[in-house]
Amino acid sequence: MTEPSGETAPEAPEDVEPTEDAQEADTTAPVAVGDPSEEPAAQDGPSDGPSDEPTDEAGAADEAADEADAADAAGADETGAEGADAAGAETVEAVAEAADTPELSDAQAELAAQRELRARIEARKAEKEGPLASGAKLSGTAADLLAAVRAVEGGSASGTAFYEASEPAPRRPSPEASPTATVRSPAPPHAPAPAPGTTEAVREVLAKGGAPEALAGQVADTLGEGAASALLDDPWQLLAVPGVRPEQADGFARALLGAACGPDDPRRTVALTVWLLERAALQGHTALEVQAVRAGLTGHRVPDPEAAVEESISTGAVLVFQEEETPAEEPEADETDEEPEPPVSEEPAPPVLLGLDRYALAEESLADGLARLVKTATADDWDGSELERAAGTHGLVLHTGGEASRAEPVALAAAARARGLRTLVAVHADGGRRALGTEGADAVTVAALLSGTAGPGRDEEGAFALDLLVVLDAPQLDVETAAMLVESLPDGCRLVLSGDPEVLGAPGAGRVFSDALAARVCPRIASRLPDPGPLGELVSGIGAGELNQVEAPGKEIVIVPVRDAGEAVHRTVQLVADSVPRAIGVPPEQTQVLTVGHGGSAGTRALNAALKQRLNPGPGRFGGYDPGDRVAYAPVPGRTVTGTVLSADAEGLRLRCADEEVLVPRDRVESALRHGWALTAHQAAGARWPAVVVVLPGDAAGGLSRPWVYTAFGRAERHLSVVHGVDQALPRAVAEGVAPERTTRLRPLLEALLAADEE
Repeated sequence: MTEPSGETAPEAPEDVEPTEDAQEADTTAPVAVGDPSEEPAAQDGPSDGPSDEPTDEAGAADEAADEADAADAAGADETGAEGADAAGAETVEAVAEAADTPELSDAQAELAAQRELRARIEARKAEKEGPLASGAKLSGTAADLLAAVRAVEGGSASGTAFYEASEPAPRRPSPEASPTATVRSPAPPHAPAPAPGTTEAVREVLAKGGAPEALAGQVADTLGEGAASALLDDPWQLLAVPGVRPEQADGFARALLGAACGPDDPRRTVALTVWLLERAALQGHTALEVQAVRAGLTGHRVPDPEAAVEESISTGAVLVFQEEETPAEEPEADETDEEPEPPVSEEPAPPVLLGLDRYALAEESLADGLARLVKTATADDWDGSELERAAGTHGLVLHTGGEASRAEPVALAAAARARGLRTLVAVHADGGRRALGTEGADAVTVAALLSGTAGPGRDEEGAFALDLLVVLDAPQLDVETAAMLVESLPDGCRLVLSGDPEVLGAPGAGRVFSDALAARVCPRIASRLPDPGPLGELVSGIGAGELNQVEAPGKEIVIVPVRDAGEAVHRTVQLVADSVPRAIGVPPEQTQVLTVGHGGSAGTRALNAALKQRLNPGPGRFGGYDPGDRVAYAPVPGRTVTGTVLSADAEGLRLRCADEEVLVPRDRVESALRHGWALTAHQAAGARWPAVVVVLPGDAAGGLSRPWVYTAFGRAERHLSVVHGVDQALPRAVAEGVAPERTTRLRPLLEALLAADEE
């Protein structure tokens, strides 16, 4: 593999903070809710977690689509022209109209499970007392936590002075104990819609505050039956609605409250704190250091960020954490030693973290569930490979390796079935199941397993009828999905998580696989099976930080240098339509284009428009789509399903996705559907194609990292073409472009539960 020479392109620094520059107007000045704020354009997140949600000219409607598929949460574009009042109102109305429609039937069960999890969170919040004045009336654990924040940061106490956490007991201590699995009832046929009276009342409040009335349905759905009165009491609750920006909520509050509100209004500071943590979750964080939250509040002109954080803690809007590190054992003193050893300097205390109840509950539930599986599994001597022996002895096993190593956990599942065990293999996407060939005939997707549309049935307690569950593509598990999955496994069930730790992380919050590996609380089996051929050699080198020159006698790897984005689009269309079919024998429908972001002159939108014009020209008479169009559909956040348009009728657009027909309601077409000839690397994770064309225009240099390149290049089975316009930014990204870390709590939770047992 050869690289074109050229001057080093400057690499834009990555924005890893979930905050924004303090460039908005005075927060007390009225701002039209329909006006999208103007932010710098960014690429689809190359990081392990999503970067700040960029937007582009498509405005709020495209932002909703990006939030709908969490693979795009890494780089959903968010620009827009400031001051375009009419256009902004129209796009916000489009978002609102899409939100008023019921969810697609094939995603109902998964959405119902997520709603149940959130309902449990709300029930816990309802048990708390009403809002308190900045910690003045706190008692018990809440007072200790708030005191810890102040004392640790002020240096008057050590990091563990206020945290004497006893070892949590597993939820199910033994197989003989009475099981307490969460029973997930079947999903209702449609998501409950707000009452017409609620929507009408919200519409009146929105009109009074100068907000687009088209948002009424979405606000009523988000805030519930008391939405109208809630907005009158606290206008900043509008920030809970997806797509609403702080400056828009400020303008709405100013119109309703007049001089009675200001930048230090407690209602505003609490809402902003929650909003910052929700934004961080889109970047993969389940919690943030308190200093990062204060910096974000400062960026939004909060006069006293410290008081704002304390107010958010005291009201229960956010939780505060500081994980206690297990102190190292001190050697016993030798009585013969005359001179004591000099004191060792104390290590800094663990950082104080802030998080939302939703993710805290998921991480704690996941850690507890994994500990339960470890402690309730019955050790058995299994013959066979190292992976089989480990799975026979332990309740939780982690398996790492590249694409070729996927055969090892599949072989484990086959051997377990031969032993008479109830066994199942789950993958992230349908593409991953097809990649297993005949061996993956019985595999299901994680989403289908949780929704109940595939896989074994559940017992009366809601647990799967399984003895062994093998999960491939484990790095794509976000913390909420993983928690629901583990909660559904019975006592004594064995769980094997398998995946490549070098790929891009989960599209949602958390880094389940990486945290479990780092905790070192269970066997970790590293595959020694290398990926074959020139493509395997290239990708393996990238994983080691080297972009090697690889001999490709069969044209497995082709580099196509380009000068600008226009040439990149032209050469991409030429490769897909002509060169790859003629030279490699792979038809266009089996060739996938990957690029860094949605926006820009060579992003997915520009590439899809050019590819449609060449491969399936048409007027787009069905909401911009024609029969035969390749599409990417996001039924729920975190899932991207690729398919082909079949037809359209009064109900909506009908797609062929894998082996099933899917209906996209007409009101969800704009927000949940994109053309799919070109995808981002996050959307493509967990799937592979015979041929892949990776497009790297010059403006993509700042969006590259080693995990991004590793993931994109690794999606090709037979042929990889690289449309190369980033000069030396590509080898530099492979050598130095390590993705920023996500802030999570799963690792210390697992260590507290299981590390002592391992010792």
